[in-house]
Amino acid sequence: MSRKFFGTDGIRGRTNAGAMTAEMAMKVGMAAGAHFLRGEHRHRVVIGKDTRLSGYMIENALVAGFTSVGMDVVQVGPMPTPAVAMLTRSMRADLGVMISASHNPYYDNGIKLFGPDGYKLSDDDERSIEALLENPPMLVDSARIGRARRVEDARGRYSHFAKSCFPEELRLDGLKVVIDCANGAAYQVAPSALWELGAETIAIGVTPNGTNINDNCGSTSPALLQETVVASGADIGIALDGDADRLIIVDELGRIVDGDQIMALIGKSWSEAGRLKGSGVVATVMSNLGLERFLASIGLTLERTAVGDRYVLERMRSGGFNVGGEQSGHIILSDYATTGDGLVAALQVLAELVRQRKPASEVLHLFDTVPQLLKNVRFSGGRPLEADSVKQVIADAERELNGKGRLVIRPSGTEPVIRVMAEGDDADQVTRLVDDICRAVQEAAA
Repeated sequence: MSRKFFGTDGIRGRTNAGAMTAEMAMKVGMAAGAHFLRGEHRHRVVIGKDTRLSGYMIENALVAGFTSVGMDVVQVGPMPTPAVAMLTRSMRADLGVMISASHNPYYDNGIKLFGPDGYKLSDDDERSIEALLENPPMLVDSARIGRARRVEDARGRYSHFAKSCFPEELRLDGLKVVIDCANGAAYQVAPSALWELGAETIAIGVTPNGTNINDNCGSTSPALLQETVVASGADIGIALDGDADRLIIVDELGRIVDGDQIMALIGKSWSEAGRLKGSGVVATVMSNLGLERFLASIGLTLERTAVGDRYVLERMRSGGFNVGGEQSGHIILSDYATTGDGLVAALQVLAELVRQRKPASEVLHLFDTVPQLLKNVRFSGGRPLEADSVKQVIADAERELNGKGRLVIRPSGTEPVIRVMAEGDDADQVTRLVDDICRAVQEAAA
């Protein structure tokens, strides 16, 4: 059975429309709560959120849904997604919920669910919850309605955890770090954690007002970070996204360092220290061919998965890997966390800067990227990738690349868009092939 509401990362959409209404959030609370009512103990769910205006509405609706089916609720307020996953485990909760649309604009929101082990739900769990959404809610009698309470020290608990992931023998004294929190969930905890470890910290994107999350700031809009790093003479810049489960780095010259370079650095460092598990790194089909070639040059492998950090994590768990992620900056370090954690990954990068005592521009650029181009083709309906004309253009492009490049053509999991990516050593060829495929998709969708 296909999933009607859940996409690649929970339920997401424009607020007060479609699946992202208060009514729907309450139903999700009822269904997810009922699904995780297992055993005779008092059941508990942890709920966190980012800084979107709609977070108040969604949170209150979820609380109503969960308590109505007999679950107690712990509300932790604005917190990074990985913090919710960590707190779900540490509080022995049955379920964790993060209210966030990640890097999307403020008018979108989403509901991400974590199981009692702190991992995102499996496809089977999501299908079961969707089936419950179609049925009348399993309301409990009056005496068994759940209670709700706020935990005020949750931010401190996560900060302590994040700092514990930084090597005890190192300090950040002498490093000037610009941290861009995207006016999102980490706007308090990330700057304070860096400062407590000794860094001279310049914080931007830390004045959320409900509507400015990811607005010309954060990991998807790093121009402000680049400008601030260069103007302030900082050693490095770190940009998180709205829920702080991903990051992008900027070196002291203002150049962007993406998730592929970060995975290369951590993979190499951990391999040299004897810490790397699985003899390689896990990434998605979107990661650059340059990463694959670099890892091979130092005797490591690159395992590729479908797009989505959940699929990266599934492969890490099945194959025994402890480093994985996405080019976009989701970095999963399973020695520490059950999901992507921008702050924890940033601390691993900062540890390497301290150890090597070299500029970020030398430490963080381990390979030259292979020319890669990604374009999105929006369509209104139908299945353009199944058209014979599109299949033929794709086959012709694959023959032309002849094993010296890659094509990745896939529908988005969250919007009516076909993503067309090509990479190879010839930039002009890559551009032409992507344009040819996009044109064929547009014509088939017309």
